[in-house]
Amino acid sequence: MADTKQKRWWLAAGLVMLALSGYFSARLFGDDRRLFLPNTTSHGHHQIELACDTCHTPFAGVKQEACNQCHGEELAAVNDSHPRKKFEDPRNADRLTVLDARYCVTCHVEHQPERTLAMGVTQPVDFCFNCHAEIAKDRPSHKNYAFDGCAASGCHNFHDNTALYEDFLVKHLNEPATLARPAVAKRDLKPWIKLVSPNSYQRTLTRADADAPGAMAPKHLDEWVGSAHARAGVNCRDCHAPAQVDGARAAWQDKPGAAACNSCHEREQQGFQAGRHGMRLAQKLSPMRPELARQPMQPDAHGRELGCSSCHGAHAVNVRRAAVESCVECHDDQHSKAYADSPHARLWRAEQAGHGAAGSGVSCATCHLPRELHRDVDLKGIRVQHNQNANLRPNEKMIRGVCMHCHGLGFSIDALADPALIQRNFTGRPAAHVESLDLAATRLKQPRKPKP
Repeated sequence: MADTKQKRWWLAAGLVMLALSGYFSARLFGDDRRLFLPNTTSHGHHQIELACDTCHTPFAGVKQEACNQCHGEELAAVNDSHPRKKFEDPRNADRLTVLDARYCVTCHVEHQPERTLAMGVTQPVDFCFNCHAEIAKDRPSHKNYAFDGCAASGCHNFHDNTALYEDFLVKHLNEPATLARPAVAKRDLKPWIKLVSPNSYQRTLTRADADAPGAMAPKHLDEWVGSAHARAGVNCRDCHAPAQVDGARAAWQDKPGAAACNSCHEREQQGFQAGRHGMRLAQKLSPMRPELARQPMQPDAHGRELGCSSCHGAHAVNVRRAAVESCVECHDDQHSKAYADSPHARLWRAEQAGHGAAGSGVSCATCHLPRELHRDVDLKGIRVQHNQNANLRPNEKMIRGVCMHCHGLGFSIDALADPALIQRNFTGRPAAHVESLDLAATRLKQPRKPKP
């Protein structure tokens, strides 16, 4: 009984001290909770490092469900090579003693920069050895490979191997560097827009149709008349005073927020808030600003808050501007600066000038905000994925959804394995060569052993 009372006393004293420390730290340091971070946060999470309760629970460490909430859908989409269920199988119980892959924090530990590699990985580079030490018996071609090279670019990834598994490699052997008819898929939002707003696309709106209260600024009117919104029949009040559930109009807002965009572009909004540009908004933090990034940014862009209209424009909704100009107005890294003189940029300018075929141009958004085929029940169409995390790291994730619209598999693998070529924005030929396809071709000629 005495021990119980003593524990309660110490617990109460600890809570009081915690409250007092919070009170005095707030008085002394304001709301800057970065002072209490145990160490530097990785590139993937540094934007939301002040939203501690997103990942942590008091006295209980990191929440596994927090990882799944942000990354679960992405892992499901790539058919995770090492899903949790694989390690929950009793036949693999012995492997958990060396690598408990049921939990993300086994490999991804925050606030330990001295041992954090790319993608926040904190495991030794040869951890594949724990389960695949006998791989050379089945794959003699791997006999002379070191175990710290399994995850080298173009070989294997722990989670996503959708462009690297053997059957896929065999299917795309001997493809040319550039396909005969390279083309980027054409966006098609009409099925979803008509579902949300059945009256859309009945006719293109003109200046006389603008339903803004009072006189509309000539600049805004000109931008709106020439926009996709006017062509789709979206009027001023549809964004500034949207219809409510009961059919009545909401009060007019001079600067409507993301909710106005969300009414028609919900999937794009979800992708935006899952990626680097909008992840702070998903955690109820202030919008991302370029000076908060860990990439080189244009000094003139500092202070700009990122949202839908910061790239697309509030009235013009110019997707062409959003595809290149909006990017380089902020990004100042070598890869971005090299774009203007790259073969991709020349193709983009040719298409915009009417000299190139539709879909032949390659913008920043072509690769980093790729167009994907989406299906919702009986709806099908091409939509833009606004979550850059879907193809940034590991960069092999770009191969199927981006590179192979225009290039062969072998060239794509080699190009993404060449850091210098990436810095030049793919001006030139790959200096690196990854043997993945060579190994697959050799194995294809060998007789397969029957499975027991």
